[in-house]
Amino acid sequence: MVVGICVGETNLNEVTFISNKMPQVGQYVTIEYDGRKVLGMVENLVRGNDALNVDINDFKAIQKISKIGVEDNYIRGKVKILGDVNDSLRLPRTPVLPGTEIELADAEILKEIFKVTNPIKLGSLVNQSDVDVNVDANPILSRHLAILAMTGAGKSNTVSVLIDQLLGYNVPVFVFDMHGEYKGAEFPNGNVNVIRPKINPKYMNFYEIKKLVNIPSNGYIQERHFRKAFKEAKNRIEDGVAHENNFLKLIYDILEVYSQEEKADKQIVDVMNKIDDSMDRYSNLFDQYTGNILTSIKKAHVNVLDLSQVDEAVASVLVSHILRNSLQRSKNAANNGNKEELLDNSVFYILEEAHILAPQKRDSDSKRWIQRVAREGRKFGLGLCLVSQSPKTVDHDALSQMNNMIILRLVEPEDQRHVQSASESLSQDLVNQLPSLNVGEAIVLGLMTKVPTLVKIDKFQGRQHGDDMDIVSHFRDSLEREAEEIQKQEDELLDMGYDY
Repeated sequence: MVVGICVGETNLNEVTFISNKMPQVGQYVTIEYDGRKVLGMVENLVRGNDALNVDINDFKAIQKISKIGVEDNYIRGKVKILGDVNDSLRLPRTPVLPGTEIELADAEILKEIFKVTNPIKLGSLVNQSDVDVNVDANPILSRHLAILAMTGAGKSNTVSVLIDQLLGYNVPVFVFDMHGEYKGAEFPNGNVNVIRPKINPKYMNFYEIKKLVNIPSNGYIQERHFRKAFKEAKNRIEDGVAHENNFLKLIYDILEVYSQEEKADKQIVDVMNKIDDSMDRYSNLFDQYTGNILTSIKKAHVNVLDLSQVDEAVASVLVSHILRNSLQRSKNAANNGNKEELLDNSVFYILEEAHILAPQKRDSDSKRWIQRVAREGRKFGLGLCLVSQSPKTVDHDALSQMNNMIILRLVEPEDQRHVQSASESLSQDLVNQLPSLNVGEAIVLGLMTKVPTLVKIDKFQGRQHGDDMDIVSHFRDSLEREAEEIQKQEDELLDMGYDY
C-alpha cells in the first residue's frame, strides 16, 4: 500500500512526503531506491489545504469556501530513516530520490526485525496488533533500563510484564518496593520472596554506620571514640554475647561506660547525643539475628524488599547497603577470575520511586550507589531498572546511564525535556507523541530493540497490587450495608411487637 511520495530535499536521516491518504504516526514504511529497501517510521503528520491557508484573514471568505467544499486537501509527513532492511538496518549512504513512493512495511519484514536471541515480549505494535514486539533480554540486564510514565499511564503493569518475562529465564529479580505493591503479587513464571527491611550490623562497615550517626569528616576525636565503641559492639555480636538488638543502642551503652571512665569527656557525650538522635530515625533498622540480605536472594523469584513501612532515610540506607555489598561481591568474584561465581552473583535491581531514591536536587547515599552501579554494574553482571512517575526529579547522571527506555504517557514539558536530555535516541518528534499516548501505550527505544517502537504493552496475566482504589464503590457499598442493618433492626422490633 502506497503511503505517499517523497518531496523536497531529502537527507540520510529523514524524508518529507506528501499523501492523499492518512497514515498513522508510528507506522513503519519501506522506501525502495538505488537497489535497496530502507525501513522508516512515520514521526510527524500535518493536514492542510491550499485554499484555506493562514494568509486568508477574512472569516466570511473562509466560511464560503468551506461551505462550497474543497477537494485539494493534502497530508504532509516526515519519515525517520531507520536503516537498510537487507543490511542489518545500517543507515544508507545515499539519500532517497525525490518522487520515490513510500509504502507500508510488510508484516513479515517487521516480524523479522522484532526477532531477537533472548526475547522478552512486551506487547504488540500500536498500529499493527498482529506484530509482536520482542526486545532482547541481555541488553536490559547489562545496560540498564528506565520505565517512565505519569501516574495512571500503565507503569506498574509494564514493570509486572517485564518481571514475569525475566522470571522465565531464571533471572533473580530484586525489587526495592516502596509501596508494598509486589509483596503480595503472583507471577505465572515464578514466586515472590519477601525480604524484611533489616540489616545485621556485622555486615555493615564502619563508614556506613558513621554516616548514619553523622560524625563529621573533620571530627577526628569523635571518630576515634566512635570507632573504638563500634569495634567493641561488633565483637560482642560476633561472639554472641550482645543482648541489645539495637546496634546503635549497644554502641551508645558502650560509650556511656567510656564517658564514666574518662570523666565525662565532652567529645564522647557529643557522640552519644548524635547516636541518640540517630536512634529515633533508625531504631528498627538493625537485627543482629538476621542473615546477610544478599544470601536471601533466590533465583527464578521476585525478591521483594518491602520498604512500605520505613521512611525515606531508612530506605536510603538499605538501598546503599545492598548495592554497595552487591557490587563489592561481584568485583571480588571478577578479581578472583571466577566467571561462574560472577554470573551467579548477577542480579537485576528494580528501583520503584527512583525520584526518591536518586533525587535530582539533593545528595543521598542511595543516589551515590545507584550512580555507581549504573556506571560500573554492567561489567559485573548487575542491572538496574529505574521506575518513576516524576522523571524530572530523577538524577540526570543516573538516568543518562539507562541505555534502554520504556516511556509511557508524559504530559508535563519539563518531564519530557529531562528525559530527552538523558537519551540520545529520543527525537523531538517522538517526544511530541508522549502526551497523546493512551494508557498502556509506550515508546520503546535503546539497545534492547533494533528500532524505536510504539508498543501496546500486554496486560499482565498474574495478580498485582497498586491499582487505583475504587473509593466511590467502597462508600456506596458501606451506605447500602448501613441501610440494610437499619432495616434489619426495624424488622426485629416489629417482630417483637413494637410499633413506631
